[in-house]
Amino acid sequence: NGISSLDPAFARNQDNIWACGLLFNGLVQTDSLLNPVPAIAKSWEIGDSGRSYTFHLRTDIYFHNHEVFKNGQGRKVLASDFVFSFNRILDPATASPGAWIFNGKMAEKGFVATDDSTLVIHLRQSFPPFLGMLSMPYCFVVPEEAIVKFGKDFGTHPVGTGPFVFKEWY
Repeated sequence: NGISSLDPAFARNQDNIWACGLLFNGLVQTDSLLNPVPAIAKSWEIGDSGRSYTFHLRTDIYFHNHEVFKNGQGRKVLASDFVFSFNRILDPATASPGAWIFNGKMAEKGFVATDDSTLVIHLRQSFPPFLGMLSMPYCFVVPEEAIVKFGKDFGTHPVGTGPFVFKEWY
């Protein structure tokens, strides 16, 4: 059917998932046995009987160079970017088909950036598949600056962290 959007919040079909996987990254990815392994998170701890996940982010990951950033230079990915990205998925105005990942699972303050490189996720109750679910494209990080500038058109103006940089939409 072709690619309809390069916004990971809308990566619900195989074409979109494949393309978003080239442009964006998440906290974790899966290995060949589908086990969660580090991506932007270099490590994590699971605590509070499986209800909290503390992610320690790599400090060498940057968003691609783009006009939305000062002097067009990509900036470092911060824990607050994940807070923004995850809350965006849950925002009814976004209407992301990926909201199911977090709906009904999050504690009152579900996503907390305790500093630039530490993200804590609080669940209402333990949910063992949660870590693996974070590898889904819906959970890839996006920069707030690009979402503010492009709004619903972000899907044709993606700014990611992946191995490929978006050039133009045909």
